[in-house]
Formats: sequence, structure tokens, C-alpha cells
Amino acid sequence: MSVQPLDLSQLKVLPLAQRESLTQAESILIDPDSEPKPVEDAIQSRIQECADNIRSAREKGATVMLVYGAHLLRNGTAGILERMMANDHLTHLATNGAGTIHDWEYSWFGASTESVKMNVNQGTFGTWDETSTNIHRAIMAGAFDGLGYGVSLGKLIMEDGVTLPTTDKLLEEIKSNPTHPLTGARFDLLKAMTEQGWNAGRTEVNHKWKHASIIAQAYKHKIPMTVHPGIGYDIISNHSVFSGSAIGRAAEWDFKLFGGSVEGLDEGVVLSVGSAIMGPQVFEKTISCVNNMRLQAGRNIVQDHSFYVVDIADGGGWDWTQGEPPKTNPAYYLRFCKSYSRMGGVMHYLQADNATFIHHLYKALS
Repeated sequence: MSVQPLDLSQLKVLPLAQRESLTQAESILIDPDSEPKPVEDAIQSRIQECADNIRSAREKGATVMLVYGAHLLRNGTAGILERMMANDHLTHLATNGAGTIHDWEYSWFGASTESVKMNVNQGTFGTWDETSTNIHRAIMAGAFDGLGYGVSLGKLIMEDGVTLPTTDKLLEEIKSNPTHPLTGARFDLLKAMTEQGWNAGRTEVNHKWKHASIIAQAYKHKIPMTVHPGIGYDIISNHSVFSGSAIGRAAEWDFKLFGGSVEGLDEGVVLSVGSAIMGPQVFEKTISCVNNMRLQAGRNIVQDHSFYVVDIADGGGWDWTQGEPPKTNPAYYLRFCKSYSRMGGVMHYLQADNATFIHHLYKALS
């Protein structure tokens, strides 16, 4: 081949302190006790219905999942979601890779978000040392405890660091038992420690803004938190530490954990808030796996669940409660509506600001 892959070891990475961050944690956070922004009566009625369904689901021990995009975090809902977790209104949270990057940056740096257009042209977009380093360090360390991406990162934030084995120990374990299930994880960490100069033992990473992290609050309340990234989708690729195998391993475990929550979804609720692609794509695969296993065991498929899909798009101007539009209608191609409408249960679409929806939902549940 005439085309050669990039050698990411040649990247010049920079400290976060040199980046112009466009949002600050303390300025975006919404006080859960404040009054939410007004919404139309029809939206308010649907939110109240959603709250009633969540209460009913939790009384029956059913799953209530929140699948969200990064903007829900960036719009300042961490404190509201912490209250909802504390009150047992949510049993599973899931986000994409971007949701973890902004989350970690707020929790450690107190700021996040950059100008993509300006920084791409300067060759600096995403090349931030601490972000890539610490997210990789979290998931590589978490692998040895059987933790996926979400719980590993929550653990790093809440415990302010990680503890790593020595390179000699890793090498010995690889040599002595090469077929061990953790051999790949051991090699990934050995490579990172050797090439990045990471020290064995305790590495302190002090997170002063834990309250701005949704992932940290999920870890604190022992609620499953899964991450569903793409390889090369996120800025943690823009660093020599980038490890598709480490990210993929953590995401594989999170996919399976997501499926475990879908198993408990009968009469439950799925909230898909600002997740136009990741949420519906991951959900349709996991519910198929769950139904496959149930049918083999002579059980019914997942049923009597409901979906509340929230975004600011108009939903194609289609009434999704009437079923799926024809292929000649542009609404047919809205993945965040179409996929969920095919997953059994009842799907409702709410055109609303994501943070305003969550704030009203919290009030309706209080």
C-alpha cells in the first residue's frame, strides 16, 4: 500500500491549561431547587405522564434507563441527575464517548469545550494531554477489576486516582499465563506505562469539581453507568496513548452491562435524551440479544415498556404514536425516533430542550 498510517507518537500534545475552554462547570450547573424554564402545556402533560410511569416502574422493581448525549451534561444537569439517582428514580445511565470527555474535564479542570473550527485549523483540536492520559489510565486500571468504561472513570474521579502494578509484575504475568483472560489488558497497560512513563503504585488525580460529574455521581450511588464510544470518534484518539483495544474492551463490558439492565425492562422506562445515534443503535442490538436468550429459555420477550425520546428537532412533523412513517416521508430517516418505535412498548417523542425536560421531570417526581 502506498498510504501509510499515522504515527501518533509524533503528535505534539498540550496541557489543558493552554486551551481556551468555552464553558466552566460552576457557570453551567443548574440548581435543582430552582424553577425550571417554562414549557408548553402539552409537553408538561407528557412529562407528568413520564414521571408517573417512572414511579410505577420503580414500585415494580423495573429498570429505568437514561441514555444521554454530551449536551445534557454540558447544559448543567449533573446536580439534578444526582438527586434523581439518590431518590431511586434512575437505575442505569449510559452515554457516548463525548459525554465522558466533558464529564472528566469538568470534574478535574472545572472547564471544558473548545472551538473545533479554530483548533482544527491550528492542529490542536483534541490534543490535550491530561484528558487522554487520565481516561486511558482509568479504563486500563479498571480492566483488572472487571470494570467497564463508565464505572472505571467514575472510580477514578471519586477516588481521586488509581493504583497501577509494576511493569515487572505485568510482564511476569503475561509470560507465565499468556492465555489468561486479562493478558490483553496487561499488555495494553504495560505498553502505556513503558511508552508514557507512567509510574507504578498510586497516582493521585485530584478532582475538585466532582459535583459537576454525572459519572462520578453514578459511581457514588452504585448505579450502573455505561459508555458506548466509537473508535476514533473522540478526542482521546488524538494522543500517543490512544488504545483502541483498551477502549474496545471497556466498551464491550459496558455493552453487556447495558443488556443486563434491558433484561429488567418489562414495565420499565427508557429516557433517550439528546442521543440521536448512539442510544438507538446500542439499544436495538441489546434488546435483540435479550429477546434471543429469553425465547431460548421459553420466556416472553421484553414488553410493556415505554420510551420517552427528547430532542430539539421537530420529529419530522410526524405523530409517532400513530406508528412509523412511510419511506417517502423525511421523518422515516430520523434514527432517534424510528429505532425506538420498532422496539416494542410505546414510544413518545418530546421536542424540548434536554436540560429543561430533565429539570421538569425531577420536579414532577419530587
